[in-house]
Amino acid sequence: MIDVQHLCTVVKGKLVSQGKQVVIDNLLLDSRKINFPETSLFIPIVTTRRNAHTFLKDVHEHGVRGFLVSEPIDCSLLPNSWIIEVQDTLIALQLLVAWHRQQFTLPIIGITGSNGKTIVKEWLYQLLESDYSIVRSPKSFNSQIGVPLSVWQIQPQHTLGIFEAGISQAGEMNSLEKIIKPNIGIFTNIGETHNEGFLNIRHKIREKLNLFKSCNTLLYNKDYMELHDCIVEFTHELKRDDFTLLTWSKKTSATLQIISIEKENCVSYIEARYNDQTISIRIPFIDDAYIEDSIHCWLCLLHLNIAQPEIETRMLKLVHIAMRLELLKGIHNCTLINDSYNSDVSSFSIALDFLSQQNQHERKTVILSDIYQSGRDNEVYDEIADLVKQKKIQRFIGIGESISRTKKIFRTNRSLNSTFYKSTAEFLDTLDTSTFNNESILIKGSRRFEFEKIAKRLQERIHQTVLEINLNALLSNYQFYLSLLKPGTKVMAMVKAFSYGSGSFEVANKLQFQGVDYLAVAYTDEGVSLRKSGITRPIMVMNADENSFSEIIEWRLEPEIYNTRTLLNMLHVAKEEDQLAYPIHLKLDTGMHRLGFDEIDLKEVIEILSQHPQLKVVSVFSHLSGSEEPELDNFTHHQATQFNRMCTILQQGLGYSFIKHLCNSSGIVRHPELHFDMVRLG
Repeated sequence: MIDVQHLCTVVKGKLVSQGKQVVIDNLLLDSRKINFPETSLFIPIVTTRRNAHTFLKDVHEHGVRGFLVSEPIDCSLLPNSWIIEVQDTLIALQLLVAWHRQQFTLPIIGITGSNGKTIVKEWLYQLLESDYSIVRSPKSFNSQIGVPLSVWQIQPQHTLGIFEAGISQAGEMNSLEKIIKPNIGIFTNIGETHNEGFLNIRHKIREKLNLFKSCNTLLYNKDYMELHDCIVEFTHELKRDDFTLLTWSKKTSATLQIISIEKENCVSYIEARYNDQTISIRIPFIDDAYIEDSIHCWLCLLHLNIAQPEIETRMLKLVHIAMRLELLKGIHNCTLINDSYNSDVSSFSIALDFLSQQNQHERKTVILSDIYQSGRDNEVYDEIADLVKQKKIQRFIGIGESISRTKKIFRTNRSLNSTFYKSTAEFLDTLDTSTFNNESILIKGSRRFEFEKIAKRLQERIHQTVLEINLNALLSNYQFYLSLLKPGTKVMAMVKAFSYGSGSFEVANKLQFQGVDYLAVAYTDEGVSLRKSGITRPIMVMNADENSFSEIIEWRLEPEIYNTRTLLNMLHVAKEEDQLAYPIHLKLDTGMHRLGFDEIDLKEVIEILSQHPQLKVVSVFSHLSGSEEPELDNFTHHQATQFNRMCTILQQGLGYSFIKHLCNSSGIVRHPELHFDMVRLG
């Protein structure tokens, strides 16, 4: 947040128009995304494709009154506005955010490398969100524009920042370093991406290393020899005693020495030596790239003094990040793998591995653009052709002048159907979509080829409404409710109806990671879906169909039992399945009169359960009918009194204790005296 008068000094600009006082809180680069006009600064960026100064009047009409410009304008068109003229709006943006960064002292993790930057950033966020209030780059915001927009998000409540930085030519990292100013650096790897902007790979490494000039610690994989050599040289040149290298390696001695990696059933077991101790993790992935990314995260967590047992627990809960390898439903029963972002040998190999893992279709097709590797055409495309042959790809479509010149290399593979086009436009002009049927299609291209147009043509046409769920907001709400509970009070989170349409797995996984005690779903199939997705927390099924009791036992779900008939049916299935003390939840009717045992039923319930050890009551609960309404508080306390009395009868009759829960979300807030052993959060 900055007032416009101070802004002029920070961006080294000249004030050309003065309006009413404005305090800037939001940076606006896209005229279509105006959410808070009164506190926004519009910064029109000039590129080879577009000059955003043409949108100044439109932005002003939407209420924005703060502007940076880099060309003369008619100020009368923007009345009552603050207008600051600068030499270059992009440089001004970077100066402003560099100033913003200087206002904070929180630790920052800066990440660069050829591949894996976003994966490492997002996984570190998953792994550390319970320890820190984290601000991070959105999506893959790592460019000259993306980094400033990311760092501008830093607020006083944040205790850790995680930002990624990518460059495509020499000199770019210096400006990003001034904006991020990381304390801890991670160099993920080095590959062929964007080689055309550098003299050679060592030149590219040295340019990327400029991100870490002010770091205290740098993490990297020693097995990339050129990377290791350049980092050693870089360290000597810094001549700083406070600069520490943390390394990992599968081949030589390192801070984290990898002993073995075993893959089985979509899980990788990684064993290593650290501080003269043997430690290990398991991750729910077997891709080599993901294994590498996870080891970077492992070493970072060790450096941040996260306990190894806690690391083991968190690593196993890592979830796939929706990245550039986007899986889409295609036309004519095809599956699309859309990676229309960059094109180099390393990332192509990763994408091919991903394609090979798709078992929906036997037939596999690759659509690939030119790969720019500084005059190494034949060598590069020999390597590409070998990879295509190894993975037994049936059809190959090459697009671009360079790849078209090397078509003979691909046509030596007699089992490969290969065609070539000089441009994306030529391919689209001749595209017969009927030739794509029941196959997996990898679309892999550099940004300039605009392969998203190909993906759009091959994607199944559907109309959809998108509901975006902010999981950070959900976490904040969850922590607020936790703050209202006494220590030891358990939480059951309601994710029924697929989290009310908001994505049951994503919500449940977030809550599981935060240590929620119980989850509750409406129907058995919802619980099964969560189990299949890797949710391991206890799950109560609220409307357990009696025909699904066998499935409930198979997937270790826990049914809500609300009458004698369902109790006897569940007991019958438990006997058939040879169960002992299988967990069930008893629902009591304390006045809502929806479903549940009445007090008169409890004697029979006790007799049944006392004589049959196949079932065990793990919780007893009831529903409050008016917990949010002050005028119904007397009735709420009447329900609580009845609930207490019925629980006492059950506990004395069964001879063991169980979890008692009565409060819903509004009850948590308004009736802290009724929290009992657990609360139910909607």
